[in-house]
Amino acid sequence: MTDNKSAQGADKLQRSSLPIPDLAYTGTVTYDATSPDTHYPPIAQVYAPEGAPNVLIILIDDCGFGATSAFGGPVHTPNFERVAALGVKYSRFHTTALCSPTRAALLSGRNHHTVGMGGITEIATSAPGYNSLRPNNCAPLAETLKLNGYSTAQFGKCHEVPVWESSAVGPFDHWPHPGGGFEYFYGFIGGETNQWYPAIYENTSPVEPWGTPEDGYHFMADMTDKAIDWTKQQKSLAPDKPFFTYFAPGATHAPHHVPEEWADKYKGKFDQGWDAVREQTFAAQKKLGVIPPDAVLTTRSPGIPSWDEMSDDIKPTLAREMEVYAGYLEYADHHVGLLLDALEEIGELDDTLVYLIIGDNGASAEGTMTGTTNEGFTINHMEDIETDEYKIAHTADLGTPKSYNHYAIGWAHAMDTPYQWTKQVASHWGGTRNGTIVAWPNGIKARGEVRDQFAHVIDVAPTVLQAAGIPEPHTVNGVTQRPYEGTPMNYSFDDAEAPEEHTTQYFEMLGNRAIFHLGWTAVAKHKDPWLASSHGLDDDVWELYNVEEDWTQSNDLAAEHPEKLAELQRLFLIQAARFNVLPMDTRSAERFNGELVGRPELVKGTSQTFYSGMKRMSENSVLNVKNKSFTVTANVTLPEGGGAGVIIAQGGAYGGWSVYLNEGKLTFAYNLGGVATEYTRSETTLSAGEHQLRVHFQYDGGGLGKGGSVTLYDGDVELGTGRVSRTLPFFFSMDETVDIGSDLASPVSSDYGPTGNEFTGKLAWVRLDLGDDDHSHLADPNHLMQIAMTRQ
Repeated sequence: MTDNKSAQGADKLQRSSLPIPDLAYTGTVTYDATSPDTHYPPIAQVYAPEGAPNVLIILIDDCGFGATSAFGGPVHTPNFERVAALGVKYSRFHTTALCSPTRAALLSGRNHHTVGMGGITEIATSAPGYNSLRPNNCAPLAETLKLNGYSTAQFGKCHEVPVWESSAVGPFDHWPHPGGGFEYFYGFIGGETNQWYPAIYENTSPVEPWGTPEDGYHFMADMTDKAIDWTKQQKSLAPDKPFFTYFAPGATHAPHHVPEEWADKYKGKFDQGWDAVREQTFAAQKKLGVIPPDAVLTTRSPGIPSWDEMSDDIKPTLAREMEVYAGYLEYADHHVGLLLDALEEIGELDDTLVYLIIGDNGASAEGTMTGTTNEGFTINHMEDIETDEYKIAHTADLGTPKSYNHYAIGWAHAMDTPYQWTKQVASHWGGTRNGTIVAWPNGIKARGEVRDQFAHVIDVAPTVLQAAGIPEPHTVNGVTQRPYEGTPMNYSFDDAEAPEEHTTQYFEMLGNRAIFHLGWTAVAKHKDPWLASSHGLDDDVWELYNVEEDWTQSNDLAAEHPEKLAELQRLFLIQAARFNVLPMDTRSAERFNGELVGRPELVKGTSQTFYSGMKRMSENSVLNVKNKSFTVTANVTLPEGGGAGVIIAQGGAYGGWSVYLNEGKLTFAYNLGGVATEYTRSETTLSAGEHQLRVHFQYDGGGLGKGGSVTLYDGDVELGTGRVSRTLPFFFSMDETVDIGSDLASPVSSDYGPTGNEFTGKLAWVRLDLGDDDHSHLADPNHLMQIAMTRQ
């Protein structure tokens, strides 16, 4: 490997049109292969340009600028600092303020609206900037690298698959494998997953974790092991072929799941509260040089309570929320370190361009003012159950398999120190500025330095291509490509004083918007992260900041420089029109009606039939049984003794329902958010042979989340009756699924465990039929939007 800022690229291959065309043989063709005149050149494989580095992109989830010790935060991240010691920190690197958009921009080199990801996939519309469909004239970075001789793999989170394409039948054009250019994928599809009981895909097939939490299983460790194994195999079998690894853990997105000993490392470290932590972080950031000495700590964003406003009774619970989060982040750092150790072990670390992006947006303010032990409570409007007293009583559950937890909004604000606001707020740096570290020992001479040039997530792809000596392709798979919209960062690798080259950048998310241009920003916050849109876009108040003099956007100059503000507002509109931002969409309820907004829906009608072996079907893949009557019918053949095991289950230990046989008796269990499970059981044991078993749930009506009566049948024979006193009105689970013939991941019912619950009889089919008494239209549209944003 040569010591330079980009690969030599001295080969003669035409790399602008991909795949690289096969050239026909034009020499003499002989009659007999044994003739001395017979000659063909050896088969030529496609190799990356000489000196092209391996590429490792690490993207941490939901982590603010002020969280890690690498950027002055309270969480110990020695391996992030290890990467920084090998390269340079970028103190002005930016994301889009939200998950799916940042990831789509990162992997394409284009703005998020250009590739259809103006929001998360669950609220896609038919507008080009918001349809969640990356157009084929914006080929992903992985595809370009693969067609230039790289091995490619993705591990962890993928939240860019359109919801109507996220089932086991695809299509897979927008999955990491094969449509995203990755030859191998091991991870989960969607905004988050239970780290103890994850919903994992290997390529496009659902697979189960190797164990349970009791066995020591955690997804962060699992995906790291998979990444290490893949990398070692790749270098063993093709040592001359560089790799592109995209390592995107669910950490530190909620649920904040972590082994208890990691959280306990921070006992007592946050008892002083989020305001004091913010001040301590601010001082450390100045000392580190990731903010300038004259930077100003911005005031607490409106609507976020001070620590002193919180009840003394709940403060220990709030502190534990942050201890758990800190442990989770350090646990993620530890596994990043294991991956780096593996690269060092096989001699590849020095030849690897490492991008460590610490957050796909600012820290998440989606956990309520006092946090939550289970996001399902917030999603299902169950605040009457999850009172402060409930949270206090369940403090010990935080981070464990008994929780699905998130921290309080005040902690999110502290983790975004020194900036205003949080995730979702694209108008201010708290939502978009993420600490980023770039290292490449054999390609970057600088060590342990800070770079202040402005950069954006769309800059990563062109930077990688320039480092590899690969031209930006003008044609991929026969489609003329839209040029990259990012700016290569290579110019700044070894020159801290280089004039910044990315001089204009728009931001927009849910109506929150901004424009950066030549040292100024104009910003307009449209809505708070925890509230829905309440007014028109034209009623938003614009602010103006001179970012060369005011690093943290603390001094609004709009009144002093109205001409400059008007100039930047006009520039924002120009950029918005250019990059598919218009029309901006702040609607709530309408975006959940696929027919209204032009979004395909995978499942329609009132009846759906499942067959044995179908599993891991998300709530988008099955009929919605909430707030209405429904019937489950199963055609089964039972063995001698009556049989056992799950026929169909939806959800898991944090909410759901299950139909199963327990000691030969038909049983229906309804789990209300993990708080209580109600059972209806048959009075007699079923005999061996063929049966048509039926469970009818008759909804009480009168609103959302009401109860209902349950009747069990064997054919026309009534087996038992029961009641469900209350139901979940909006959501069963973030990631747990409908499974036929078993209950995967955490169990809905305590009658069986997370494994060994398979149905022991023969299952021909299961049918789900809906009643005509749907009350879902009574849902608050603002709450529906809150549900969607919590899921990303």
